Amino acid sequence: MVDIMLIYPMLMIGTWEIVAIVAVVLLLFGGKKIPELMKGLGQGVKSFKQGMNEVEKEIKDMDNTDDYKKQ
Repeated sequence: MVDIMLIYPMLMIGTWEIVAIVAVVLLLFGGKKIPELMKGLGQGVKSFKQGMNEVEKEIKDMDNTDDYKKQ
């Protein structure tokens, strides 16, 4: 089995790696397309958070109804 401490340093991203990633994204998509991509990403994150909140609410509601049935 591989020790996680051996892999962890490889997962760290430095400043130059971020600069390189941004440069590649700019080259691939261009400056006009990036705001659209970020908008889509933001909507996806918002949708994911709403889904998580709904699941948490359903779990809490089930816990509350279980407590009510026990009384």
